[in-house]
Amino acid sequence: MTLRQVFKQFLKRDKLLVAPGCFDGLSARLVEEAGFEAAYFSGGAVARSMGLPDIGLVTMSEVIERAAQVVSAVKIPVIADADTGYGNAINLVRTVREYERVGVTAIHIEDQITPKRCGHLDGKEVISLPEMIKKLEAALASRADPDFCIIARTDARGVHGLDDAISRARAFAQLGVDAVFVEAPQSESELEQIPRALLNIPLLVNVFKGGKTPMLPVERLEKMGYRIAIYPSETQRAAIYAMRQALSLLKREGTTEAMDEALTTFKERDTIVGLDDWQELERKILSIDSGKN
Repeated sequence: MTLRQVFKQFLKRDKLLVAPGCFDGLSARLVEEAGFEAAYFSGGAVARSMGLPDIGLVTMSEVIERAAQVVSAVKIPVIADADTGYGNAINLVRTVREYERVGVTAIHIEDQITPKRCGHLDGKEVISLPEMIKKLEAALASRADPDFCIIARTDARGVHGLDDAISRARAFAQLGVDAVFVEAPQSESELEQIPRALLNIPLLVNVFKGGKTPMLPVERLEKMGYRIAIYPSETQRAAIYAMRQALSLLKREGTTEAMDEALTTFKERDTIVGLDDWQELERKILSIDSGKN
């Protein structure tokens, strides 16, 4: 099966698919190395890796270029953040084609206005339900591969309330999207209410510390009925913390020797990115070339 077909099988299980966030090839490799079945390509994490906030400042071409790097680095499905599709329904047609072209397994598309902002920031606005339906219809019709998954996200909870968000999610599901994502429920009670209101629809939940949604254990979310849990921030938060520790030590002591045991070794770093495989390929190719000469 292709990775997209594998992902569709995941959606049919009574098990939660946990997809940690990544924002470049290295972080994606680490997600795969840790044994996770899928990686989540976070738009917010990509923006922050560029030194920008998650308020719609990054262009589609910049994100697609990074998505291609992530996909090529791993052999597990990649779920990607496609924001609003970077425009209207016509823009979204190209967005779908580009994400599909670079090998992404699934994308989620949200109903915020363009430019969007992080789903857990205040001041969001959403487009009308008829406009979002038109956009999703365009996205579904644009797929060259029917196994390329479209996940419909609504940010209406923070604008019109949970009832409207659930109503929108139900309308999205009726279009035939592969999964639904109600962003930023604000309590455990709301987290429970969403799966009860949207029975037999694969649901995605966004899990990270510091947002509007309480951070619950995987087992609890699975029991509620969610089928995908994305953890967009953990890898980047860990990286920021570790880099600050190393830089602070270097600034203070002029060396990082005091924390060397906590740092990844030179060899381990190269192992993560597959240096041995590339060197073996190099030996084979060069030996073929030298034989011809």
